[in-house]
This record gives sequence, structure tokens and C-alpha cells, in this order.
Amino acid sequence: MSSSSNLTFTQKLILGVQMLFVAFGATVLVPLLTGLDTGVALFTAGVGTLVFHLITGGKVPIFLGSSFAFIAPITASVQHFGIPATMGGLVSVGLVYVLSSLLIKWKGVRIIEKYLPAVVIGPVIMTIGLSLAPAGIDMAKTNWPVALVSLGTAIAVVVYGRGLFRLLPIITAVVVGYVFALAYDYYHIAFLHHQNYKPLVDLSIVASASWFSIPDFVLPQFRWEAIVFMLPVAIAPMIEHVGDIYTISQVAGKNYVEDPGLHRTLLGDGIASSVAALFGGPPNTTYSEVTGALALIRVYEPVILRIAAITAILLAFSGKLNGFLESIPPSVIGGVLILLFGMIAAVGIRTLINAKPDLNKTRNLIIISVILSIGVGGAVFSWGRFSIASIGLAGIVGVLLNLILPGRELAE
Repeated sequence: MSSSSNLTFTQKLILGVQMLFVAFGATVLVPLLTGLDTGVALFTAGVGTLVFHLITGGKVPIFLGSSFAFIAPITASVQHFGIPATMGGLVSVGLVYVLSSLLIKWKGVRIIEKYLPAVVIGPVIMTIGLSLAPAGIDMAKTNWPVALVSLGTAIAVVVYGRGLFRLLPIITAVVVGYVFALAYDYYHIAFLHHQNYKPLVDLSIVASASWFSIPDFVLPQFRWEAIVFMLPVAIAPMIEHVGDIYTISQVAGKNYVEDPGLHRTLLGDGIASSVAALFGGPPNTTYSEVTGALALIRVYEPVILRIAAITAILLAFSGKLNGFLESIPPSVIGGVLILLFGMIAAVGIRTLINAKPDLNKTRNLIIISVILSIGVGGAVFSWGRFSIASIGLAGIVGVLLNLILPGRELAE
């Protein structure tokens, strides 16, 4: 593990910006898919991250970005109730986190360990990485040559890099991938004379963007229908949060479940999501891709994530910089994500190996296999307007199986 105390402020600043590169694509993708403002999403991701760090005492190296778990609910809610009422429902989601946080504070973290042992947490962490992997592949396959250059650069920097350069696999991969994409465009246009060729890098986005722009903030309206519609959705990201905190604990080699405590991290996540909705942004969630990036560079200083948060807030008002980031081809980001999402799955495997659950027990094999099948397979459970899928559903099923299958005391 690299010692963050040996890093200069400039080095921490560069690493912080790199973390935003990792989180940028997913953070703006949620508003793009749901019709919300991308500038607001960047702003609320930054503010939410700072709120989380304030509540948790600045101890946990976490970045909060737009939650994918709310894409479908937000889309449906906007159609039925409009954006302001949807934001009111999302503000109320934070109350579920607050109540859960109080329960953990009252009963202690053992209540989580009782219902979420390693045989559940390990495969859930694996599911987080594996279920996200198709998103990285989808981005990469838009242009495999560019994606492979990006991926190869990241791997080369991690394996062969020295000094500060070794700490910058993401930025280096993005820069090299971006330049290669520009060269790829030039080759096809200037040498192959492809008349209908569509450039990978759309520089018109940068040229047409203004230097300064104010995000389209939206004030929430509170309607009970939208609130009741949105509250059950909190179950899935809460389970993801628990898995992510165990993940970052494994990666950083510190027990954040105990200090600052899972009740504080859960409270921080929930309050951050409510604050985001107050401005018209999507709910926040802990970002696994950032955790994967931290695992790559082996630096776990929380101030780096606060720098990323402040950078996100500044970028929310910078049209030119936002335009430049939006001009990065999906294939460049996809190449990097192939590595990062795989790192998360590997952490899940390590969690199981370290805990050493008895895999000769049929109950443990059942729990692991069902969690992986549901999570990676993308299973969805719907009841009326309520819907839960993938990671959240896999986590709930895992908890239930751990409770009802015989031999739980021995397995733990």
C-alpha cells in the first residue's frame, strides 16, 4: 500500500482529478437516461461526497455518484408525477437510510454480520463487478482497437510504471486512448478518404460549449403518491452500500464497518442522496469503479476523493471542460472499465478466500450460486410499480437463504 503521507498536494490533486475521470461516465449517464440535467448530477455528486465525508469524519475513501438502481424508478416516476414530485420522493428515500442507520446503531454491526456473513457478502461483491462488466464491454465494443489501446495502457502503467507515473493508470489510459482515437479519426478521413466516416471524437461538443453555464436545478415537490412509489426502491442501493463498504474495507485493509461504523456510512449515503434530490439530481451511491481505481493505485487517502468531489462541483459550472469530458469516446472509458470492474469481482473472491467458508457445505454452495446467478443474470422482481433487480435482488435472496437454510450457526 502506498503511503499517502509521502504524496505532495500536487500529486493528490492529480489523483483526485483521476478519480473523477473514473466516475464521470457513470455519473452523467444516469441523468442522460432519465432526462435529468448532467450538470446538476455532477454538482450533487460532488456535494453528496462532501456530505458523506463530513458525516463519516472524513475517514472512508469513498466517492458518491449517480445511482443506477434508480434509473427505472426515476423514469417511471417522472412519467407519472413529473420531475419536481419525483425529487420529493427521492428526498424521502433518505429517511429509509436514517432509520436503518439507527437500527444498526441500536443493535450494533453484529446485526449486519448476522444477516450478511462472508458467504453472502463475498458473492454480492463479485456480483457488483460482474454485473457491471457488460456495461464496460458495451462501451469498449463501440471501437475495440481504441478500447484495447486504453486497456493495454492502464495495464502497462500498473505493471511497469514507476514513481508518480505508476499512480496514474486511469488518466494515462484516457489520454493515450483519446489521442489514439484522434489519430484513428485522422487516418480514416485523411488517408482512407471515408466520406461517411463518423469521427470517434466529436470536437464540435467542445467548440459549441460555453465557458460558464449554470446547471438546471429543480426544487422538489412533496406528493405522497411519489413518496410511496419511491421508498421501497431504497432497499436495493442499501444492500449495495453494505457490500461496497465491505469492499473498500478489504481493499484498503481497514475496518470501516467498525470505524467510523456502518451506521455512519449508511447515514452519510442516505443524507447525501436526499441533498442531491433537493437540487434536482439523482440519488447518490458509493462507486465501485472508484474503489477499483484505488485498488489499482494502492492509495487510500480520503482527501483524494474530496478533491474529486470539489472538481466535480467546479465542472458542473464549466461548459468547456464538461464538453471536453463528454467528447471522450465511450470506447476509451470502456477499455479502462474492463479492468476496474474485474478488480471488484476479484475483491469478492478474496473476501471468500479470507473468510474460508466451508464450501463442502451444500447450504454455502447454494447461497453463493443463487446470488451469482440472480445478480449476474439480471433477474428482476416486480410487483405493481415496485421493482427490484440484479445486485439488490441478489443480496435480498442471499440474506433470506442464509436465514432459512439449516446449519447457519455452523456455517458462520
